[in-house]
Amino acid sequence: MSLLRSLCRPVFVSLLAASLGGCLFNERGLESPYTVAREGLTPIQEDPVVLVATTRKPVSGLRQSPYFTADRGPGLAFAEARLNPPDRSITGSITSVVTSPWSVNAVGGGSTGNAASAFAQAANGKDVLLYVHGFNETFETALASAAQLSDGVNWSGKTALFSWPSGGRLIAYQYDRESAMWSRDAFESALTALAANPTIGRVHIVAHSMGTLLTLETLRQLRSEAGEAAINKIGAVVLASPDIDIDQFEQTVKRLGPVAQRITVISATNDRALAVSARLAGGIARAGSAERERLTALGVRVADASDFGSRLQIIRHDLFLSDSDVRQVIARAIQRSR
Repeated sequence: MSLLRSLCRPVFVSLLAASLGGCLFNERGLESPYTVAREGLTPIQEDPVVLVATTRKPVSGLRQSPYFTADRGPGLAFAEARLNPPDRSITGSITSVVTSPWSVNAVGGGSTGNAASAFAQAANGKDVLLYVHGFNETFETALASAAQLSDGVNWSGKTALFSWPSGGRLIAYQYDRESAMWSRDAFESALTALAANPTIGRVHIVAHSMGTLLTLETLRQLRSEAGEAAINKIGAVVLASPDIDIDQFEQTVKRLGPVAQRITVISATNDRALAVSARLAGGIARAGSAERERLTALGVRVADASDFGSRLQIIRHDLFLSDSDVRQVIARAIQRSR
């Protein structure tokens, strides 16, 4: 989440709770979703379910918000979340100007027993779009972003989220970084299970900000532990505004082998959030604001978004969600890797 969104965090509203609320729960999560396919809707709007693998601590038996907290849980947990899609009415369009168009309706599951296997089984028969959030995200804002991403690229497979224990506060930068790295083994377990499921096609990963550090380090670990067969199941890897030390980025990408050729970096030299992060890191440039030539020398694709977005987008850290041109970069990256 960008610093701008952090300072002006929208209050999520339940726009369609009544029409989407008739869901039954069991130990695995949501069952029998009531969905009505309507002309012009994207797949995630027709069936607004996001599969979740998380290392956050569950609360209240997942019966009410916040469902999962900023604390570290006992291990990997699997859940299914049903969201309220955007209200397409005139009133809803006006409301969405000041609120998020997506909000959480219900969360089911929360199982920690063999969570990686349950996560992979829930994705049976589909390609997977897996979102890994960044710094200063709550569980619910991360879910909303996952749905918004899927909506924006018109994704037709399974939509999934890996949520690590971000503190959800601007002052928790160091806690977030350490929590992200603490989540590597759990994330590797989730990816290994997805890769081992023969019914799943490709797993496409879109990671944002600090989540890109977790993603790259986990992919490096996955290749080392599970081998080329697992890493070859990974499709597009889109790193949006990566908050990674450029030297560490170079070192890690060189260890990823052929998967490096499927990496797309969405960068912006005028990303103000990454400028702040660089200062916190002692002046070391972040990969998301590095010079294009230094990135392309590693064999990755680079989409320079410095000139994208409106003048009102001062921080320029969330363009992968807010700008239609940048969303098309993601869609093309996925298409190339299929």
